[in-house]
Amino acid sequence: MRAAAEIRDYLVDQLNLTLRRPEMYGGETAIRLVLDHLEYAEHRDRAGLPSLLEERGAWTPRGVTGAFAQVIPGDYESGIASVYAEYAQARGWLKIDRALTAAEYSALATEYRRWTAQDRSLTDVLETFGPPSILFGGTNPLYGKTLSYTSGAPTDPVVSFHLWNGTEPDAESTWPPLYNEPVLLVARSTTQTFETSLAFTPEGTRRRPS
Repeated sequence: MRAAAEIRDYLVDQLNLTLRRPEMYGGETAIRLVLDHLEYAEHRDRAGLPSLLEERGAWTPRGVTGAFAQVIPGDYESGIASVYAEYAQARGWLKIDRALTAAEYSALATEYRRWTAQDRSLTDVLETFGPPSILFGGTNPLYGKTLSYTSGAPTDPVVSFHLWNGTEPDAESTWPPLYNEPVLLVARSTTQTFETSLAFTPEGTRRRPS
């Protein structure tokens, strides 16, 4: 039998892989399964996560999937993963690629809502705020994804930018997508409930499911 610490480290690695590429590992169900095993390994309350997400307004009968279905058209697994990543960071399980400096984090937290008053693209996000702390979704610059930024401190809210690319609802094919790169529909932070934290761009408001 493997040692408990080795099992725990393996599950943390699997969680981070699943969060980064949820579409490859099975989406929200796969994330929940890995979290369930990790919480069991650490003797944590395995029933607490849905209650916490429900308090934040990020939980529906369809899970976090249902919350994003009210915000962004089509399946949006990268956004779903970002919500679970916030839970993972608070428990010390999330492995980030870049921690923002105190100055970078302060500027981002102060400006992101005002910054979304105009339409923005993937390039705009990267040029303004730099490489993300963690990328959810593939690296192909054509497809939608979520870029999340954090100082690395478990108590500091994460700011996430949800980028989308697709076709009009009545399009006969999903190819080619509308834009040369994903466009920002909404940004959010964990400082508030899911609904009140949403800062839509004009394009995000136009494309929000009715």
